[in-house]
Amino acid sequence: MSSLSHATISTTPSDVFTARRTESHDIPTIIRHINYMTESIFGRINVIYLLETANLSVTLINQNNETVAHAVFVDYPNWKCVDPAYWEDFLQNDYNERRCTPLNTLFLHLFVAADERAVHCSQEIMKTAFRTVPELHFILLLIPSQEHLDMDLAAAFKPLMKVSHSEVNMEYSLFMCERHHYCAQLYIRQARVEDHDDLTPLFTSQNDTLRETYGEYFLAELIEAQDDENVAVVCEDEGKAVGFMSVCSEVNIQLLHECFNLGPFHGLCKPHPDDVLKLPREPSDIAQVSSSLTRQGSESMGTQDTENQAEPELPVPSLEQLLDSVQDQALKTTEAPGMEREAFRPIYRGTVNAFCIQLFCIDEQHETRSLDFLKFVFKLFPDRDFCIITVPHMVPEFYLIQNFVRVIPFSSCTLDQELYVFHRSGLLKSFHVRLAKSADIHAVEELIKTLDLNRRILDDLNNYISARRDLDGTPVQAFVVEVLNQIVGISIIRNETDIEYIRSHYNIEDFIYFNHHQREDHGHLYHFALNPIFHHYAKHFMKEILRLSYKTCLYYPIHPQTEEGKFQNPCAHSLTSALHYMVPVRPRRQIVYPLEKLGINAPSKQVSKDQAKYALNHFNRKLSLEPKVSINARIVVVGASNVGISFLETLIFCPHLKFNNLTLISMHGLPGKQMMEKQHRQFLINSHCFNDDDYALMSLCSWVNVVVGKMTGIDRCAKHVIISKGRKVPYDHLILCTGQQYQVPCPTGADIRKLLTNREVFQNCKQKYTSVAPSNLFILSDEEDCFLAMKWVKEKLIGFPGNVIVYGNTIDIYTTIETLISLGVSGSRIHLVHPPRQSNVTSINNNAIEKAVNRALSQVGVSVHRDCLLAQWNDGHHPDPIVQASFTTKTKPLRLQCSAFFNFTHKRVDYDTFKAVNDACLVYDGKLVIDTNFHTNDAAIRAAGPLTKFSNIYYANEWTHSNFNSKEVGFQLAAAMLNLFDPTLDPVFEPPEDMDRLIPIYKGCKVQGGILPEKYYYVHIYKPGIPTRLDVQETQPNYGMAIITGDAIEGNYFRMHVNRYSLIETITCFSKNPLPLSNYIPLFGQHERLLNNLCSRWKEGLITDLYSYLKEPWALVIYHDRFIDLKKELREILVSIQEEKQPSMQELVRQMVDGELALLERPKTYLKRFYKQTVYRDLLEKSILSYLNYNNYHLPMFAWPGIV
Repeated sequence: MSSLSHATISTTPSDVFTARRTESHDIPTIIRHINYMTESIFGRINVIYLLETANLSVTLINQNNETVAHAVFVDYPNWKCVDPAYWEDFLQNDYNERRCTPLNTLFLHLFVAADERAVHCSQEIMKTAFRTVPELHFILLLIPSQEHLDMDLAAAFKPLMKVSHSEVNMEYSLFMCERHHYCAQLYIRQARVEDHDDLTPLFTSQNDTLRETYGEYFLAELIEAQDDENVAVVCEDEGKAVGFMSVCSEVNIQLLHECFNLGPFHGLCKPHPDDVLKLPREPSDIAQVSSSLTRQGSESMGTQDTENQAEPELPVPSLEQLLDSVQDQALKTTEAPGMEREAFRPIYRGTVNAFCIQLFCIDEQHETRSLDFLKFVFKLFPDRDFCIITVPHMVPEFYLIQNFVRVIPFSSCTLDQELYVFHRSGLLKSFHVRLAKSADIHAVEELIKTLDLNRRILDDLNNYISARRDLDGTPVQAFVVEVLNQIVGISIIRNETDIEYIRSHYNIEDFIYFNHHQREDHGHLYHFALNPIFHHYAKHFMKEILRLSYKTCLYYPIHPQTEEGKFQNPCAHSLTSALHYMVPVRPRRQIVYPLEKLGINAPSKQVSKDQAKYALNHFNRKLSLEPKVSINARIVVVGASNVGISFLETLIFCPHLKFNNLTLISMHGLPGKQMMEKQHRQFLINSHCFNDDDYALMSLCSWVNVVVGKMTGIDRCAKHVIISKGRKVPYDHLILCTGQQYQVPCPTGADIRKLLTNREVFQNCKQKYTSVAPSNLFILSDEEDCFLAMKWVKEKLIGFPGNVIVYGNTIDIYTTIETLISLGVSGSRIHLVHPPRQSNVTSINNNAIEKAVNRALSQVGVSVHRDCLLAQWNDGHHPDPIVQASFTTKTKPLRLQCSAFFNFTHKRVDYDTFKAVNDACLVYDGKLVIDTNFHTNDAAIRAAGPLTKFSNIYYANEWTHSNFNSKEVGFQLAAAMLNLFDPTLDPVFEPPEDMDRLIPIYKGCKVQGGILPEKYYYVHIYKPGIPTRLDVQETQPNYGMAIITGDAIEGNYFRMHVNRYSLIETITCFSKNPLPLSNYIPLFGQHERLLNNLCSRWKEGLITDLYSYLKEPWALVIYHDRFIDLKKELREILVSIQEEKQPSMQELVRQMVDGELALLERPKTYLKRFYKQTVYRDLLEKSILSYLNYNNYHLPMFAWPGIV
């Protein structure tokens, strides 16, 4: 969120301005305001390029929402007479100005305003810039010597005196605008009792709790009770107290040691000879100092030894926990199932080295000056190096603690507070970033000696110093941070050589206008390490890297881990503690190209190449002064289902929000871990919501804490989830997305020796199996279950005699049989046992495909048994392992020898989940009951997915989330949650209770696909709805048209259903060849005419093979991920009025439908003529050609203007 979003300024009663970040739609207004004087002062300006490369752009709007002024600030001079990387030398040599540094200085590159308010606007924009950037003290303006400032800028800027007569000095004049004229630093002093009257309104305007708890005069009593250990401080503006801080030297250090990982800060204690900082080697000593800890990372930072060094020496960090940046922040580790790591906790015996802030309040207008307090309060406690503050999780992160370092809590921490730490050296302003040199090598080596990748960093540093290039010849640059002559940070970047791949595979154009950045403007961040006491300068460090390297963008990839805690990428990057200042970039859906058809018209190899997937993070100049909103609320998601993953994905890809406490509770951690194995994923039908590439492109482990375990209880009063082994996970918002799973089947217990039939046997499909679960019974619910099943089959089934029983009626039975055969199990050993069907809708619901599948089963030798109820395992004896299974049928019983039993009968809510929900008194009626906003009967608990059903008040029991696309449900769940946290969203008001009676209907298609017996590739894309037999649907008069080509048995079957509105509603493929699924999914919901008049061509007999038809080059544009944006753009043109006195196309259609037009010709003919004769045709053609031109790297098979 922009820090300017709510900045409202009033100068006079008639002038009320609101400041905000400049946006792309402001560009025409800026260009209109540029005149001759503007160009004479600032030069000829490309406004789009300037906004792309600016650090800060400000727009003022008046009370009528009209833009009245714009200003652009950049961190280098506004004329090219000075090298952007060395302007400090220019100021020192030519103007003897040593106060200006890159940390406290910006240059004004453009100012335009409406003439009648120009002076007022310049004053307000300067004031806004200083308030927005607290470190900013000087704004400089360079103009040609022969020019003079207009009144608007002359009121803000004063000339600087030249001390030399260089060529630049003769041609240009330098002007300065200083902070103290607009937003001076606040005067800080100890509080006095008479401040009470100024401070009381300030406190009561923000919170009345203190007054209600401690009485009307609690502030006066607090101020009066000051002593050596408790001090109250105020900040003054024009003689009035506008802020208050109460600090105390007493710190409950033992509690903090128990709850937070304070290793990076030496436990907030002074060094002592008896400190136990490392694990002792003697077992007896280990028993005294070790404790059990399952570490969950939440934010990476460096570690310091915090030697108490005298000024001006800085505490030199050992960066021990930058080692954790490999595992904590950027790749938060997932614990292995059933294992907890024994972690050593240091013991500190020194005196406390911190004081705490007990109470803090400041007027909103002065909030950005909050840091002014710290210099004063550190002087009050000269023997303490750390200032700490704790805040409740639900309190939004205010400006003061944005400059503190958030401390990693232990997983066992139940304290309802976040801890923030600030070191006194963090107040130093001599933060100098420069290019590295050979003399820095030893200091850098000391800085990073405890990092896992320290050798790699040093090798890259040596490559820069010796050759300025990487081993493959790519230019490399290394930068160090120097504070008081000590190296406290290092970063190494190289030119981004893969920018074509990045542009085509990631949505970087959500953040930049790509065409306004040169190829050499893109940099690749390889290494970044910074002393944690300067963590609040991390973004400035990155801003300086861009300036000194003459780049505008940085990219940082996170490659997936396929083994726990180990990098598998040979070019492993050191993970950056500045990751939270970057923005995660969403991946783009890719077209599957028919390369053999396209030939020379295929995309370049840089675009179409298939390489290892990674998550991409991005930083640019515009983001350098754009703050993120930190959210500390503990959001706990139970279940790594598609809904849960989609929910987390939506939150982490919010570029302006930073969620610090996202937690996933899952039996097997995050999905996508077994990346080297693929075959086991074929056991279950695929919903195609997420695959391994999607997990790699998201890198959820970078942002989400993972607790491996199973939910066994919910304590709503204490607000924590109880998981296996009694561990507790506290929450502020709980999201239940456990879904439904196959359960252990409960045999009916019928004795088949009595020759019973199904009619004589009572079956309760909801009955829970309570006996011993057989070791060779497989219940497959997720990829971990499938992987273990595959491993068991390879080790204990292949090469040994015995049958495999596959029991169930769902489509998973067919994918499992094909997977078993592909693993080497003979089809003759597989018995497919169907229980009696509960519905007349089959799992495939297509007679042609079912016939082909049954034929395939017969050809591979699979025995099929129908209408069989499981009666007993091992004739009622001990069931582990299963050696035989008996079933009742409609006629005679069936007994089968069994070596492995795969169950795919009814999916139900897991019993432990049901018990946890039911015991917590959440309303449960067959499923967990929710309303249309995902709420349960507890406001802090929401739920979604197949676990849930809508309340009976909606009278829609047949509709549940199971009917819809899980990814879309998860997205909508996240959207509902974001209304609580995102300040950029308009507040959502709940509808009146009696008006909220309609359930939401989601529009995204559902998909199921897999490999069926005989290597048939099957995909079914369909509209969400209540299942109905296909042959019944086809008899309906409003069904539409079914277009079918090929034959299912031959393996070239393609069926497309076009509904009565000519929209594609169903796609079914059954093929012997792999299917380009990502091409077919975008076809859902498209009009058939978009597919080159599909229906008319079909009726004319011109389409004999839909597979070949949809591979034609014309269709590729429909598969493009931005085609939906083109459709929206074209629609906006048609619904808008483009010519005076002419209705829009949409209005014209409405008039025709309502009978307001008397036409002498057919309506369609009239519309065509109107379209061709007006500007609409030219506008649409221009828009389409512009789209093809802009996306030609993906669509080179289309001609665009200028190609000939």
